[in-house]
This record gives sequence, C-alpha cells and structure tokens, in this order.
Amino acid sequence: MDQFHTNFSIHPETKIRTVTLKVTDLESQVHFYQHVLGFHLLSLEEKQAILGTVDQPLLHLKEHPGFKRYQQVTGLYHLAILFPDQRKLAKAVSRLLAVNYPNAPTDHIMTKSTYLDDPEGNGIELYAESPEDGTWFMEDDKYFARRTDGSLSNGREPLDLKALFSHLKDTDLLNAPLPTNSRIGHVHLHVHDIEEALDFYHGILGFDIMGKVLAYQMAFVSAGGYHHHIGLNTWQGTGAPPPPPGSLGLHHFSIQLPDRNEMRTIMDRVSSAGIPFERIEEGILLHDPSQNGVLLTS
Repeated sequence: MDQFHTNFSIHPETKIRTVTLKVTDLESQVHFYQHVLGFHLLSLEEKQAILGTVDQPLLHLKEHPGFKRYQQVTGLYHLAILFPDQRKLAKAVSRLLAVNYPNAPTDHIMTKSTYLDDPEGNGIELYAESPEDGTWFMEDDKYFARRTDGSLSNGREPLDLKALFSHLKDTDLLNAPLPTNSRIGHVHLHVHDIEEALDFYHGILGFDIMGKVLAYQMAFVSAGGYHHHIGLNTWQGTGAPPPPPGSLGLHHFSIQLPDRNEMRTIMDRVSSAGIPFERIEEGILLHDPSQNGVLLTS
C-alpha cells in the first residue's frame, strides 16, 4: 500500500476506541447487540446504554424517539469490529447464520469479513486479519489485492465459508459473548469530498494516507502503518450534505491518543486551523468538514 506523508504523523499507537450512535428504540437495539452479536451490556440508563466486551466499552447508544434516517447525507458507512482471529470471527458468522440474520461474507484477502446492518440501518463490519493470504493495494487510482501465490483479486470476493468454519472446534459455543480482546478496528465514513476529508484527517489530525482511489471515490487513512483506521467515501454523492437535525446514526466516534502530549500537539494544529471544538467530560469533541463527530481522548 502506498503511504504519503506530511512532515508529521499522528502517534503510531493511536486507535479508534468507541462509536456513539443515535437510535430511536434503545430496547430493541440493545437486544440486537447483546443477543445477535454477543456484546456485553456494561451500563443501561433510561435513555442510553454502553456495550462492548466484558472489560472494554465499544458502543454507546443514545435514544432519541422520533428521529429519522436520511439518505444521500454524510455520516457512518459502517463501524468495524475486529476479532482477534478467524476462529472467533467464524463463531460470530455462524451465530448470524443460525438466527438467519442477513449478512454478506466477503473475502478482502488480507482480511475476512462479513457485512450487515443493525435493525435501525447502521452499517457493521465484523472482520479478522488474514495477512498470511495476501495483501491489498490502492495505487494508480486502482484498488486490488494480491494473494501470496501472486494471483490477483478484486479484493471483494465471496468468502469461502467452508474454509472459515474449518477454524471452529466441536466445543465452540455459538452463543459465546464477544471475545475480550475484540475492538473497534476502524470506522468508514460517508464524506462530502475526499480531498477535503484528507485535508482534515491527514493534514490536521495527522493520520497517514494509505491510499486513495478516486475512481472508486474512496481513501484510507491510518496510524502506525495499519491498513486503515478510517475509511472515507463519497458513495452518498460528492457534495452530500450533513444529516439534518433529528437524524439517526453517527453522533461521534472516538480516537484514543496515547498521551496528553499527543493531544496538545494535535490541538495546536486544530486551533491554528480555526476548527471549532468543545471540551466535554470524555475529551475534545470536534467535527470533520462533513460534520461527522470526532472525539479526541487520551
């Protein structure tokens, strides 16, 4: 994968920590994430819930009855749960199939994934790394994958479920909870304009550009050489507006920085660029040029 640099980069230990969603029916959403995906319910209040692994919050749901979902606007394309290995992913996919929940298993060669929507239309990817099978590339305005035997792929093939399920053992329980070391691997966003988004995530926050394919209207950025922590696309239309007030979907996602020094460094660039921000209890909340909420924490 090509990687382009400014004269600075965000700290390589930076991670995506949590995603906060606005939902209309908290009870049904909590039921889905608990009983279909295996999330632990870490906290439940009258209008909000926090779910994740037994020791790590990943998802914050805030109830807003009467809110609506809009099309052709910016916002969340999907949040991606990274499983520690293919065996754990195989259990999650088996669980979906066992309850006949619609999903789309996909082989990206260097990752194995399945895609689905929650009951309110928020996109979700479940995936595990598989670099032993090959890698993908974004170069010369093309996206493709190369297997370890040298053969090429479009990187979006149907996943071989028989091969995936070969990782399972007879003792594996499909209703096992989300594994402890699962985490948010990345988020993928609908944005107003690719270059404008890169000016923010690369030019201000300091994520490295891992590649952009304008023919596909997408780009990936990351910290520390990871294939992507944030995906960007204009699949809702170049120039798509932000969702209007009263919209379901993404409230914000959080970027966990390793220390306060990194926070100060980034905030110096944010302030110099004149980007508005708000200090809240969890960290510093700002918005990208497409009005996607970004929470910086350390």
